[in-house]
Amino acid sequence: MIRVVLPQHLRALAGIGAANEVTLAVAAPVTMRRVLDVLEARYPALGGTIREHGTGQRRAYMRVFACEEDWSHEPMDKELPQAVADGKEPLLILGAIAGGSE
Repeated sequence: MIRVVLPQHLRALAGIGAANEVTLAVAAPVTMRRVLDVLEARYPALGGTIREHGTGQRRAYMRVFACEEDWSHEPMDKELPQAVADGKEPLLILGAIAGGSE
């Protein structure tokens, strides 16, 4: 089982409640695309929030971390680290913070 940690606003949108992570059964090879496919199938309200509807690419202000490394710019079909695939480490999905000075 893959463990996925979502930010509060996506948990609320999906109706997950207070649980800060969800577990998903993802077939091997475990890639970011497969994890997001299963996540969006299980929680349809998340469709288009992490990936663009048309292209399936990660949205610009969403970040993905695996084993404390930023995987945001890795290919969607690259296999995730074995610790994530085994459920020992979670896949973290975060909304990036952007802004400017006033």
